[in-house]
Amino acid sequence: MLSYRHGFHAGNYADVLKHAILLQTIELMQKKDKPFVYIDTHAGAGGYCLDDEFAQKTAEFKDGIGRLWGRQDLPASLVHYLECVAHFNEGNGGAAEALVWYPGSPALVDMQLRDKDRMVLHELHGTDHQLLAEYFDADRQTKVVRGDGLKGLLAAVPPLERRGLVLIDPSYEIKSDYRDVAEAIIKAQRKFATGVYLLWYPVVNRAQTESMLSLLKESGIRRQLRIEQAIKPDSDEFGMTAAGLWVINPPWQLDEIATEMLQSLSALLGQPGGQVTVKWEVGE
Repeated sequence: MLSYRHGFHAGNYADVLKHAILLQTIELMQKKDKPFVYIDTHAGAGGYCLDDEFAQKTAEFKDGIGRLWGRQDLPASLVHYLECVAHFNEGNGGAAEALVWYPGSPALVDMQLRDKDRMVLHELHGTDHQLLAEYFDADRQTKVVRGDGLKGLLAAVPPLERRGLVLIDPSYEIKSDYRDVAEAIIKAQRKFATGVYLLWYPVVNRAQTESMLSLLKESGIRRQLRIEQAIKPDSDEFGMTAAGLWVINPPWQLDEIATEMLQSLSALLGQPGGQVTVKWEVGE
């Protein structure tokens, strides 16, 4: 269960979508002055070197962040994302124009936090937890927890701030992850109904993914938005054909921003037969 290492996949097309939408969600939430907490159930190592053996073995970033790097014709939402990646490279001793380092979700969120905001990061993998803890050592706004992120989520809500953004992006290495994730979100939402929940999901087996999403659709929870990019048609062959974010209680205008963003990503990262979807699966 602990064999998954995100370094193999850092900066791929699924990361581009996940992180660009995450940044836009935070920006929209920060239009209100009130503080919020960011909760990450599967935080990873915090950042990744694209020159190391993990990233170079698969080189997935070349068909993700690599295709966007240096472009001048992107919408504002993707420009902001690229600026954050460039800032992370500068912060690690590199040049802003050089793509050597890729920030994980915690590092990206850390760049956006106001003094009044905070983070709670969960990571179960021993090595990644150690790297994450070292990255945020002495950071008073950040709590790093080694443990099961889904259990940690239920313990962390409702937050004292009564405002929160939750990112759930497990590896889905075992089949029970799909049901466990849906059940945990439903329980968390009952405790913290005003929270914003971002569920990242892969499409390797479409039926398996849709089964998980159906549990959420049929839960009685209102305001559920699908944001998905399929880089190629669904297939029985091995590998991920699509990835998306299932957003519960998205902030106002996120659907419009996602639509514009996906139009660009489809042209830059998609393959023949791919498609994008921004759809309210459950309304008000």
